[in-house]
Amino acid sequence: MIRDFLHGARLLPQGFAILRRSTRLLVLGAIPAFVTSLLYVGGLAALAYYLTDIVSWMTPFADGWGAGPKTALRVLAGLLVFLVGAVVGVITFTAVTLLIGGPFYEYIAEKVEDQLGGVQHPPTGWWTLLVRGLRDSLLLVVVSVACAIPLLLAGFIPVIGQTVVPVLGACVGGWLLTLELVGVAFGRRGLRLGDRHRALRTRRAKALGLGVPTYLLCAIPFVAVIVMPAAVAGGTLLARELLTTE
Repeated sequence: MIRDFLHGARLLPQGFAILRRSTRLLVLGAIPAFVTSLLYVGGLAALAYYLTDIVSWMTPFADGWGAGPKTALRVLAGLLVFLVGAVVGVITFTAVTLLIGGPFYEYIAEKVEDQLGGVQHPPTGWWTLLVRGLRDSLLLVVVSVACAIPLLLAGFIPVIGQTVVPVLGACVGGWLLTLELVGVAFGRRGLRLGDRHRALRTRRAKALGLGVPTYLLCAIPFVAVIVMPAAVAGGTLLARELLTTE
């Protein structure tokens, strides 16, 4: 298991090595992550700007309270609202980036596969890939948010919330991210989201080895701009390994 996890972790630097040979691919893959970073930073800035109004709207029952208790409640509520926004942003960032950058990452995955010998099966049409990819990405965004809510609530449990929950969150986020990263290679062979899930279950440690480090790196603002193109290349390598061993 440890060997497989380390093997999966090595796929990310291998992806970097592949894209380093083509600056064009690296720059092309950085565009969606950069756009998503700007959108999320802008969203958090807007949330901070309107936070006082949002908290006042959420706590009308405190209008008649004394200044001290009312301020304490609304400061706590404001911190919680901003924290929820930040956590949801981190968890959904990669899925939204892949959703925005679908055509970009499909092109990168195609070029990576061409360097490695191409696809042996008849390739799926571009329009079919796009529609299916958008649908699957939206589904994974919904699943990511659904997973974030209980994990966020569990984070307030003493000790467990500061130890077990962050590890569990990274594993869940890494798993969902890997499902996205292998999507193009599976889709080009006419395979669907369920096929990806079943294939990755046979190599859980490899999937987490790629997904968890990528997920953690993407949580750092603007680092994803560099990481995501390499992660797509690494996901393509992982997909080829899974599909050639079936």
